[in-house]
Amino acid sequence: MDISPIITKDLLGFLKSHYPLHWDGLHGFQHWVRVRENGLMLASLNGANQKVVEYFAFTHDIQRQSDGFDPGHGARACKFIRTHLLDRIDLTPDEVNLLCLATSGHTNGKCHPDVTINTCWDADRLDLMRAGIRPHPDRLCTPQSRDPQIIEWAIQRSVGY
Repeated sequence: MDISPIITKDLLGFLKSHYPLHWDGLHGFQHWVRVRENGLMLASLNGANQKVVEYFAFTHDIQRQSDGFDPGHGARACKFIRTHLLDRIDLTPDEVNLLCLATSGHTNGKCHPDVTINTCWDADRLDLMRAGIRPHPDRLCTPQSRDPQIIEWAIQRSVGY
């Protein structure tokens, strides 16, 4: 089943075949689905590029080697995108660059001048409760993400993990 017009069954099958960890684990498929939903909700409020947000959700952890500390996984995800996905995703070269900036930097705890990159990072951070970590507004980048109602909405979705 397709998740969306761009996250298709074929793309999911390809990603699953290249994901080295447990598909249903801490950084696996269900996390990606929640990151997508978080990101699209935020993008609807702040105008971020929705295609980049969707692809980020399903690629940002694709090259994790561990569910624990894995500082190089974002850069490896960017390399994976450029090496294996350019003919499988519908992005312009500028959008691919945005996606790679988002995947490469998503664990640095900082913010970026670009709203799409910040939206990607916040979408991921809003799903921290799955690991027992409550998202803190001071560590989120967009005003929409810092809204207490949005934080609580995201927490409720993460807790079921």
